[in-house]
Amino acid sequence: MMKYPDVINRDTFEMEKLALARKYNKPADGHAPGLTGEKAKKYIEAGISTDHECFTMEEALDKIKYGMKIQIREGSAARNFDALIGLMKDYPEYVLFCSDDKHPDELVEGHINKMIIRAIRKGFDPLQVLQSVILNPIRHYNLDVGTLRPGEPADMIVVDTLKDFNVLQTYINGERVAENGKSRIHPVKVEMPNIFNAKKLRVEQLALQPAGEKMKVITAFNGELITGTEHVTPKVSGGHAISDPNRDILKIVVLNRYQESKPAIAFIRNFGLKTGAIASSVAHDSHNIVAVGVEDEHITKAINLIIEQKGGISFASDRNSGILPLPVAGLMSADDGYRVAHQYKRMDEEAKALGSTLEAPFMTLSFMALLVIPELKLSDKGLFDGKTFSFTPLFI
Repeated sequence: MMKYPDVINRDTFEMEKLALARKYNKPADGHAPGLTGEKAKKYIEAGISTDHECFTMEEALDKIKYGMKIQIREGSAARNFDALIGLMKDYPEYVLFCSDDKHPDELVEGHINKMIIRAIRKGFDPLQVLQSVILNPIRHYNLDVGTLRPGEPADMIVVDTLKDFNVLQTYINGERVAENGKSRIHPVKVEMPNIFNAKKLRVEQLALQPAGEKMKVITAFNGELITGTEHVTPKVSGGHAISDPNRDILKIVVLNRYQESKPAIAFIRNFGLKTGAIASSVAHDSHNIVAVGVEDEHITKAINLIIEQKGGISFASDRNSGILPLPVAGLMSADDGYRVAHQYKRMDEEAKALGSTLEAPFMTLSFMALLVIPELKLSDKGLFDGKTFSFTPLFI
């Protein structure tokens, strides 16, 4: 349940969704970064049972106080393990682990199992850690999987030791489906549904005339999904507001991919690009095209590469350009996972070669259009203020 202001205000439509979840005995997951106090209490009392967006211990303890379970999230962009793992000391029954939004090159190295190793090496009881990772989600979500009791399906992993936690074998319903890092599951053919009706951009469509002496700039933070807001004087050339890499203020563009439309344009700080542009059709939650770059020509090129392939992540510069196609709904590839991981690693390296200082530039980019995470984001309809939950002008 991502629209937490509507839940707090008991919006009829959102409350009907929660009522349906209760009717079918389905837990409602939360999505309320930074929410504490009475607002958190009202959100949880509406039936929200978990949250994976906590980023401080104070926030997590406040939500636990009202009965909420905390999913400690360690993704590629948002990394909250170190801030929250201390919950294991007193609240293991309230803790679940989460690898939300993990890039493929990291995913092939491990996910929840890596978090287990880190928790055990910090001195936490291995059995308590495994309770949080295995039993807590099974019980919370009423999962139809075995827990190694007589008569239940043999759903399990075999590891070398509870210290190193290297997974040797994986079993599902008694069948060995993986061994020594190799899958025994045969690939299957899949359909590739997609809706991608955006038309290619022209460079002049990204020209932006300033409408005030100051403009609002989105501030991205490494390792976080939340953003800040700054008021700065725009750099103007030829009567147009342009990127200013010397101040790390870059143009950000969101283009509706479901229909032909005008691009929404704003500015963002902390991506670090010195030249070129990166773009993605993985742009939560509407999954329009989002791009950040220095030169309009390169932003246009990166966006048009995605339109040509009907989905993907891309980069463009004077030196070269490239794309990892994502033809399944503009979000996924039907190619071999390890091959995709290798391709993604190259894309990540290219983004950093353009100057990006972020640990996961494409993952961070994908959240810059997610309006329900404060503070300032960009949708295909314009800048959105997550604090007031309303659109806001770019120029002041």
